[in-house]
Amino acid sequence: MSLPDLAAPRFWRDPRLPFIEARTIDDGRKVCYTRHAHDHFSIGAITAGQSLYLHGTDTFQVHSGTVVLMNPGDVHACNPLDDQPWSYHMLYIDTPWLTDLQHQLGFASHLGFRRFDATHTADPLLFAGLLELYAVLIDEHAAARHKHSAVVRFFTAVQTRLNPAALPAREVNHKLERAAEYIREHCTEALKLETICQAAQLSPSYLIRAFKQAYGMTPHAFLINQRVQFARNQLRSGQLIADVALAAGFADQAHLQRTFKQHLAATPGQYRG
Repeated sequence: MSLPDLAAPRFWRDPRLPFIEARTIDDGRKVCYTRHAHDHFSIGAITAGQSLYLHGTDTFQVHSGTVVLMNPGDVHACNPLDDQPWSYHMLYIDTPWLTDLQHQLGFASHLGFRRFDATHTADPLLFAGLLELYAVLIDEHAAARHKHSAVVRFFTAVQTRLNPAALPAREVNHKLERAAEYIREHCTEALKLETICQAAQLSPSYLIRAFKQAYGMTPHAFLINQRVQFARNQLRSGQLIADVALAAGFADQAHLQRTFKQHLAATPGQYRG
């Protein structure tokens, strides 16, 4: 009998709770991510060892007992530190679901998702709570209602203890937002930089420089990230990997394979399960 691959990711999903997904890694020494972002909210617990956590332009050394948080769209990566063993659990929450919970907890219902200021915390109650929630989620004998209640309790505690504050108002660059939205809407197509510039009415040099400052990625990296997120959603619905690769705009299955692993440290097959 072969031994399990401790570096291979394990995913948990339940069609009865489609708004949440879990992932765990037992040995993160061979798990490396490129800088990437998600459309959903992510929160994780470092369960052993330590690693480097890249969030935006900052880099932190995180260790066992740390809870890390990524708002939707935050560019991030978490990678090994000097080949030291480390392990973690991650939870991915659909943004509309979490936004609805924020409204139920009293945040203004006319506003959208309230971002978290904290990038990570050593709060022992949140750390223990995340581990407890993970154990409930993967329990095959736990009822869906029990799991749902556990999710609500934990994320209520996250909101209460971290108390997200409104971000300072900043001037909105509508042309950059138009460029980002155009990429999102056409990410599966063979986009050229000139096409994006025309849609946003910006010069190529300005778009590349300003886009990276605003979104933490070049327009090309943003496009690739959107294709990976598109592929992720398709794989969750059970689509064939080869079909997903072409639908997402990749040259072939091998191209999807390489890029998907760079962004999620898992192959499409491992993710689909």
